[in-house]
Amino acid sequence: MNCYSREREDVAGFMRRLYRQFLTTTSGGNISCRTPDGKVVITASQSDKGEQSADKVGIVTLDGENLTPHLKLSIETTMHLAIYHARKDVNAIVHAHPATATLFCAAESAVLDTHLTAEAYAVAGDTVKIPYALMGSEALAEIVAEKMQSCDCGLMENHGVITVGKDLLAAFDKMELLENAAKQTLWSQIIPCRRLNSEQLDEIDRFMNR
Repeated sequence: MNCYSREREDVAGFMRRLYRQFLTTTSGGNISCRTPDGKVVITASQSDKGEQSADKVGIVTLDGENLTPHLKLSIETTMHLAIYHARKDVNAIVHAHPATATLFCAAESAVLDTHLTAEAYAVAGDTVKIPYALMGSEALAEIVAEKMQSCDCGLMENHGVITVGKDLLAAFDKMELLENAAKQTLWSQIIPCRRLNSEQLDEIDRFMNR
């Protein structure tokens, strides 16, 4: 499995970064990426996210065969694999529980607003609300994969946030920006803010070639 050492190191590094940025907890969250030959490396379950190491990152086939049987893969492995099957353009997935953004996952009516800054909209785009299903379940995997087919950022009801990207940095960037956007959304209730208008949003879409 040495041929996957770089990918395992990268996943471990981004998980430690996720923890350092207060975007997840010691036991929460999971990260994965595709390997060049179509396997998936993913964080293992029951590992300290703040001290994540490459040897605690598992390897699995797209069909779900654990190639690192000494590791218990993340309970959300099925969800990650379902997204990879549905989105051939996605090469990395970050799932975490940033406090403010996750608050909007449980909110009845408040909406996390990515239209307050050009950066948030350009990088993260719009979010999709994903109906609740039990964590680690087949039902959750199916719902998330279906809802994320045309969106890179999902808010999982009463659960957490999921972002996808062409690589780990892109997926991580979206997670970090969503947490910032969530904080800005809350602050905008105190300080009146001007949102980007439709013409400005269209201009950004053209600039990003969306």
